[in-house]
Amino acid sequence: MSIAGVDTVPSVAHNLPAPVLLTVEEAAVCLRIGRTTCFSLIRTGQLESLMVGGLRRVPADAPAAYLARRRAEQGAA
Repeated sequence: MSIAGVDTVPSVAHNLPAPVLLTVEEAAVCLRIGRTTCFSLIRTGQLESLMVGGLRRVPADAPAAYLARRRAEQGAA
């Protein structure tokens, strides 16, 4: 999985399929923000997430969607 040609989640073996869900830490790495900031975005509903069992996960396309919304907001301002 990549955003703008940058690997966002390193994988040990390159023959693995791209992840569908990211940990909060992986999503934070994608966005180049801290874990606490990422949880804050999730808590306020700005970054989509869901619970899988007892684990918080972020859909792999959610960081890009968040970034697109932010860019649109700043472009409109």
